[in-house]
Amino acid sequence: MSSTAPSKEGESTKPVNSRGKVIFASLIGTTIEFYDFYAYATASVLVFPKLFFPDATDINALLSAFAIFGVAFFARPIGAVVFGHFGDKIGRKGTLVASLLTMGIATFLIGLLPTASMPGWAILAPIMLVILRFFQGLALGGEWSGAALLATENAPEGKRAIYGTFPQLGAPIGFIIANVIFIWMNVSLSAEEFLAWGWRVPFILSAVLVIVGLYVRLKLVESASFTKVIEQEKVQKLPLAATLKSHWRPVVAGTFIMFATYVLFYIMTTFTLSYGTKPTLAGAQAAAEKAGTPMTPEQVAAFVPGLGITRSDFLWMLIIGVVFFGIFTVVSGPLAEKWGRRKFLLGVTAGIFVFGALWFTMFGPGQAAAMVGLIVGFTLMGLTFGPMAAILPELFPANVRYTGSAVAYNLSSMIGAAPASFVAIALWSAANGSTWLVGAYMAAAAVVTFIALWLTRETKDMETTVSRSVSPAPARICGANR
Repeated sequence: MSSTAPSKEGESTKPVNSRGKVIFASLIGTTIEFYDFYAYATASVLVFPKLFFPDATDINALLSAFAIFGVAFFARPIGAVVFGHFGDKIGRKGTLVASLLTMGIATFLIGLLPTASMPGWAILAPIMLVILRFFQGLALGGEWSGAALLATENAPEGKRAIYGTFPQLGAPIGFIIANVIFIWMNVSLSAEEFLAWGWRVPFILSAVLVIVGLYVRLKLVESASFTKVIEQEKVQKLPLAATLKSHWRPVVAGTFIMFATYVLFYIMTTFTLSYGTKPTLAGAQAAAEKAGTPMTPEQVAAFVPGLGITRSDFLWMLIIGVVFFGIFTVVSGPLAEKWGRRKFLLGVTAGIFVFGALWFTMFGPGQAAAMVGLIVGFTLMGLTFGPMAAILPELFPANVRYTGSAVAYNLSSMIGAAPASFVAIALWSAANGSTWLVGAYMAAAAVVTFIALWLTRETKDMETTVSRSVSPAPARICGANR
């Protein structure tokens, strides 16, 4: 239900979104969006190389699947512009409904898509997969910012970072749901059944979640911040043009503030799943011997070993790690309110740098060490991801906030997330199975984000209901006074 805002004598009351509705609507939407996104990420490792690139070598098929995975990240800035335009022009509510529908339909259709082995679909199937993946990225490009604004623009004073953690929780929850379903299907079905039709189930099931999300979002009312923009007649005709003209510094700042978070997450999920489930050299040699086709010296020399953990075991390891992701996402909100977004994130980013420098000590020795690495990495992920729903929108005034925060968030996805898995696999291969270069890549990303945070002023006390006409603090990238 919508409650009514208190009013002074003689003023009409206005409906507002209740706390429970804000929390649930922001959480359910991002959960659905990330569930859909991660279902594809998991499938791109487990089944898509075989189903859509059956004639490629193992490593080339995996790289091809990751390349299509990356298509969504190039679509996300486009989605940020499209959905951001309407979010700043007509309001948050309708835009959030549209983004959810776009993601839901694209994901459902992936579940119905013929594979490359079907007659006449050898070329068309991968093309259709690219197109549907593009629409997934388009939708997520508009979803995150809208959900973040839904939470933070409806938050009580002094609690924006706390409320902002609720849409962020959609990432770990969506990941857990998607992977539990994949594990369940993998365990319940034979390998042949899973490849034949079982992989489709997580995509088709998303339709149920979308219906729930649409029902909740259709009952929302607009936030006070956007309502005030309308009352002040400050709605921008072209939000993107206004953002790039007067607020390009916050766009640059937000892009690089989010950079290390993206690199960390996609290395922790898609890369570690590939690395963890790839056989060891001894395991590969034993399997080849058993099959009656011993590996040649050339094959041994070219082989890139992993940890040799079974698919189901490593997925459970990831799920355990993501539980820590969720817990520390919640923990990050109060800490970001107490210490300020900038100071808190500077500390967390320094932690990511150290984690990258020590990466090879956790991802290399074996399964137990990898479990420790997953827990540490996902803990850092929760701490860095949680405050992003507060700090990125706070960089922008209300009349371009949807566009500005969406463009920054999704430009970062294009330079941070899209190449992360591809680069990590290339570095792993270049190091002949060692992961120390992957850790160095993560540490370098942390340095970039640390610099961006250092050059950005604190946004904790920024007024969010007033449409600022120019970017503040020209001496620094952006932000309010420290």
